[in-house]
Amino acid sequence: MSRVHCIILNWRTADMTLDATRAALPAMEGIDGAITIVDNDSQDGSFEQMQAAAADWPRVRVLQSGRNGGYGAGNNFGIRAGLPEGADYVYILNSDAFPAPDAIRKLLEYLESHPDVGLAGSHIHGLDGAPHTTAFRFPSIASEFEGAACTGIFSRLLKNSIVAPPLPTQTTRVDWLAGASVMVRQKVLDQIGLFDETFFLYFEETDLCRRAALAGWPTVYVVESRVAHVGSVSTGMKEWKRVPRYWFASRRHYFIKNHGRAYAALATLAHWAGLGVFRLKALLQGKKPHTPPYFFRDFVTYCFGTRSKPEN
Repeated sequence: MSRVHCIILNWRTADMTLDATRAALPAMEGIDGAITIVDNDSQDGSFEQMQAAAADWPRVRVLQSGRNGGYGAGNNFGIRAGLPEGADYVYILNSDAFPAPDAIRKLLEYLESHPDVGLAGSHIHGLDGAPHTTAFRFPSIASEFEGAACTGIFSRLLKNSIVAPPLPTQTTRVDWLAGASVMVRQKVLDQIGLFDETFFLYFEETDLCRRAALAGWPTVYVVESRVAHVGSVSTGMKEWKRVPRYWFASRRHYFIKNHGRAYAALATLAHWAGLGVFRLKALLQGKKPHTPPYFFRDFVTYCFGTRSKPEN
């Protein structure tokens, strides 16, 4: 029987992480494997709280990473810790995600019946049932311009380059998936490596799926696997007043690593041009720009290297 190693990464959200674990436990019933909670050096009592709560839970252990190296590093810590008997699949579950009782099994069954697929991810929805956009295309120069411009004529012309196309209504291959609920074959990770820890947060799933695709392992969005997700609890993205520098650093690293410096520079110019188009449109229509404060300045100065870090 195939073994599944479920990893839940915590950073200062112990109560919600425990709730996610409570949801994962029945979803793991009948599946060989275990759950590992990794505390990403929260230093707020989370580790001790989760250890105490999980002491009597079957097949659950709580580990301390010892440093907050970001999303990829924390999950890598859990993957490297492994299971005593080894694992055939690694299942990444966000600490604010709650799988339906059959959600993990649906991913496992899909991968078991499709040996050519490397990664499978769930249909993610809010607590209110509203679907979350979690299936994407890989970023490109065209998508950078379209996403920044947010202008109908350009979106229509570049519709095949839009990073977030309409959410699929049936199970289908996609370029990459957000990491709220994703299962990956261990042998894929053995072949391509784990998360790139240069990414502190954001773009690490994009990079992993791209490396898998280049190695011949596609990613599939499995609509039958359903997971409720709060979203951005640890990152605080919903409350950002200014985009943090690690987003700019991750974006820059992704493009340079996967396409080279020249392509990265062109992607930045395309995004800059798109922002200019949107700001001009907003000015003409009397609308407020959709970007956070200082985003235009931070984007230009950081991505073109005139300042090593944007101000916080």
